[in-house]
Amino acid sequence: DPNFDTYLSMGYKKDKSAVVIFENYSSGVKTNRDAWCYNYSYKKLVENMSAMIDFYNQQVRHFLARKEDEDNLTINDVIDLDPTKISWNRSLKNDFAKAKIHLFEKLSINNGLYRPYSKSNLYFNRVFNDMVYQIPQVFPTSKLENKVIAITGLGTPKEFSVIITDVIPDVQLQANGQCFPLYLYEKEENNENYQRRDAITDEALAHFKATYPNEDFSKEDIFYYIYGLLHSEEYREKYADNLSKQLPRIPCVKSAADFWAFSQAGRELAELHLNYETVPMYQNVLFKGGLKLLNDQISGGVGEDFYVEKMKFGKKIDGETGKKVDDKTTVIYNSQFTLTNIPEEAYDYVVNGKPALEWVMERQSVKTDKASGIVNDANDWAIETMNNPRYPMELFLRVVTVSLETMRIVRALPKLEI
Repeated sequence: DPNFDTYLSMGYKKDKSAVVIFENYSSGVKTNRDAWCYNYSYKKLVENMSAMIDFYNQQVRHFLARKEDEDNLTINDVIDLDPTKISWNRSLKNDFAKAKIHLFEKLSINNGLYRPYSKSNLYFNRVFNDMVYQIPQVFPTSKLENKVIAITGLGTPKEFSVIITDVIPDVQLQANGQCFPLYLYEKEENNENYQRRDAITDEALAHFKATYPNEDFSKEDIFYYIYGLLHSEEYREKYADNLSKQLPRIPCVKSAADFWAFSQAGRELAELHLNYETVPMYQNVLFKGGLKLLNDQISGGVGEDFYVEKMKFGKKIDGETGKKVDDKTTVIYNSQFTLTNIPEEAYDYVVNGKPALEWVMERQSVKTDKASGIVNDANDWAIETMNNPRYPMELFLRVVTVSLETMRIVRALPKLEI
């Protein structure tokens, strides 16, 4: 659509003089060793990363000891590639060649959003993450708050989508994703403090003020206007070809009333998507296995009953083909519990290529990494971090609510009049 290029771009790094909405933006963190750097268990993450760093340091010392006797020794003569002990990449091999010693840093452990609605412990560290991009300007420490709008990146067959997070995003939270922050942080000289400033530019604010001269709004209102607008099915459909090739450009809608409607919708969506762990569980669920939902609490069963390895859909016979197909109204949680009466329309909320509910089903599981043998068990997050073994089941039912409410808000968005 030729009109697309007349709107303000969310960001453009090739031309520093271009007027853009966000001063800076970033890809999510790319560790290139996810099995090591992410784990649902804080304790296991500490053990895994400590063991790998210790092994790396042993390798360096071994290399230095042999180098004293063997002049032509190269790192390839001594390096141990055992994937159960270490995950090498080019930068770590370069450090090895320079005989750099590294320390495990407890302060590097943060919360990360690995995939939609799937928080995890993350070892966020320049040395052991392949690329951190601009994330240190966005989430410099775990104590400083921020929010980012994460969008589908370029060069992916996945349809455009958007999600907001207030923890460190992974590069594949959205496929090849780019993340646009509410704030940027800059470290002060000679101390450990950070200065915070708005990531939305003064030029962008002036651009919107010129369009709606009688309205009093802030950069934060624009941030949520963008989040609301990017959920518009009409916007996504109209500019689908553009969005597959370039970052979103943001039009000003015709009326101030519609500006405020998109901004308010953006706030409501952000509230849902950031606080998904505390929204009420879907009330009309039916249980097989003796459970009940009372006052947003699942009653019945004891802790270990809620251990989940892999949620699966029930099956039904397709009326046309006579074959067994997935019955998405039924989710087999484990051998003891089944959830039924899940509304099919909850699967209409798609983010990063599939329904949010299916992300929950995929990630709330137990996975073993083939190369390293590392186990990543979602039940560890439930017990260690949430102190609630029922968390995986509750999360599913909360994301049913998130999905239904998201689609209600999206379908009530104003018509796109520019």
